Amino acid sequence: MKPTTVLAALVFLAGFAAGHVGLSTTGAFHPDNTHAADLAAIEKLHKADVDATLTQDPSALTVLWSDDGINLGFPGPPVVGIKDMGEAYAKFRAEYPDFKVLKYVPNIKEIQIVDDWALEVGFTEATYKMSAKEDPVSVPSTKAMRLLKRQSDGSWKFALVGMK
Repeated sequence: MKPTTVLAALVFLAGFAAGHVGLSTTGAFHPDNTHAADLAAIEKLHKADVDATLTQDPSALTVLWSDDGINLGFPGPPVVGIKDMGEAYAKFRAEYPDFKVLKYVPNIKEIQIVDDWALEVGFTEATYKMSAKEDPVSVPSTKAMRLLKRQSDGSWKFALVGMK
């Protein structure tokens, strides 16, 4: 075997091994430390999402979104953009001042990260009260799809959220 053929085979195998080791569990190529950092930053978003949802603070809910985010969860047409998102949360809070989330558990089953985007699928469980006088309403296993966008500081925010 010629030395150049052996060298080419070794380079190919080294590249294949590096690609295989760098392949994330989601199928997108990321160096292990970058993928781990992405997952940690996404987990931070998840925690902030739960905290903001439980408090129903319009400002805390709004900062979870990218500037051009799209929320399909409000009645009516999609809410697009951070300004409209803040207004929609404030309006909901004004219309339902006693609304309280008693339980909110997002169960993310899969996360796929490609470049500056992450796609999550899973379901959520929630229990809420529209007012202090009403009985709690439980919403088990609502299907969810969320598209996340990496921000320039390395954090992640919601770009699109849809539930069914």
